[in-house]
Amino acid sequence: MSRVLTSIGEFFALWRFTRIAFVVLALLLAIGIWKLFFSQNGDAENYLTATVERGEIQNLVTATGVLQPREYVDVGAQVSGQLRKLLVVVGQQVKAGDLLAEIDATVFRAKVDGIRAQLQNQQAQLGDRKAQLTLAQIRIDRQQNLFKDEATTKEAVQVAEASFQSAGAQLKALQAQIQQTESSLRAEEANLAYARIYAPMSGTVVSITSRQGQTLNANNQAPTIMRIADLSTMTVQTQVSEADIGKLHVGMPVYFTTLGGQDYRWYSKLNRVEPTPQVTNNVVLYNALFDVPNENGALMTSMSTQVFFIAAQARDALVIPASALNFKPRKSGEPDEDKKSWNDKNPKDEAAKKNEESKKKSDKDKSSDGTKEVAGEDRWAPKGGQRRAPPSATDEVKPKSATVQVMDEKGNLTERNIMVGISSRVRVQVLEGLQEGEKVVSGMRQQEKANSSSQGATPGAPGMGGAGGGGARQMR
Repeated sequence: MSRVLTSIGEFFALWRFTRIAFVVLALLLAIGIWKLFFSQNGDAENYLTATVERGEIQNLVTATGVLQPREYVDVGAQVSGQLRKLLVVVGQQVKAGDLLAEIDATVFRAKVDGIRAQLQNQQAQLGDRKAQLTLAQIRIDRQQNLFKDEATTKEAVQVAEASFQSAGAQLKALQAQIQQTESSLRAEEANLAYARIYAPMSGTVVSITSRQGQTLNANNQAPTIMRIADLSTMTVQTQVSEADIGKLHVGMPVYFTTLGGQDYRWYSKLNRVEPTPQVTNNVVLYNALFDVPNENGALMTSMSTQVFFIAAQARDALVIPASALNFKPRKSGEPDEDKKSWNDKNPKDEAAKKNEESKKKSDKDKSSDGTKEVAGEDRWAPKGGQRRAPPSATDEVKPKSATVQVMDEKGNLTERNIMVGISSRVRVQVLEGLQEGEKVVSGMRQQEKANSSSQGATPGAPGMGGAGGGGARQMR
């Protein structure tokens, strides 16, 4: 009987152990399956990721500019005198030939009247001279007839001829004086007309520098009274630094914004680049100009503009942050390279060496124009020693290879080679290697653990761990 009871007890003990072992194995199997199919990489939360998406990307050259009317004229005074009437105001629309201002013309009118009286006197003298010339001709004819009949002397004939020549000379002198007087009269009449100032072109009065009642002195230089401008077309005068002027070419697209209308863009094309720079405090700036229509009058003179020259652009392109290129995630326990000392830094890592070697190999290949580059020489100098120009601003953007880290849904990272095109210094265009919606690593969060000396510090304080201690790791 005791043996039977012992056997029954051993059976139940074995069954209990088997059940426990089965439960343990089932738990281990479930944990393994969960880790294999459902768990994510523990370091995934330390990475900053960006989604590959479609958008517009532009490679821009930025500069500042000033708006000026394309066509304008400074209206001045050609005669001196008091500005008696000013018939326009700033902002008024005028047409060519409209009367703008009047200068006191009392002196000029008096001069004109005096010269006209002098001219009338000379014209009266001209009639007398013509009569004297006719009389001298009659005397010559009489003396010549008497001399034929031997009724007068040769001397009398000669006196008559001399009187005729003298009368003719006096007539010509008086005619010359009349021409001179007429010329002076025309000059004074012109000065009298200049006292009334008319609009030389149609446009808008944008400024008035003289006031009614002011005395104008035109002896040294013509004083400016006002400026008339055609505001239907404006010119943007942009100052571009010498570092960026080589990227510009005539005809390239450009747009700009103003301080008061930053939400609106005005588009145009570059018209010309002036070859002579302006040097201010050893800063070399070149003027790049382009025109823009101004039908609604929103653009005004001397407005400041932020100009963007579009060197290259692509629409509906795959784009990623530029910080994602060639990003190498830091392994746990690996010190931050930014904190390494200069002596401990390796000047070139393995990837940089490979890129440099491949670049040297490609540079040694024969170029399309028959030139070959030699290591250590100028990259634009061919074998013969003659320099060739660097690429012009019209060259197309050539694809370049790069490396990114792609994160899957589980947080695992995979290094992938891609081809990139246009770069805007913030984002880059992806030509090959990535699909829309994939995630790439663009940085790493840096979490600093508080040491024993900072245990009493307030959480979230600058430089401490906790709620405010997280930060983006600087890209390499």
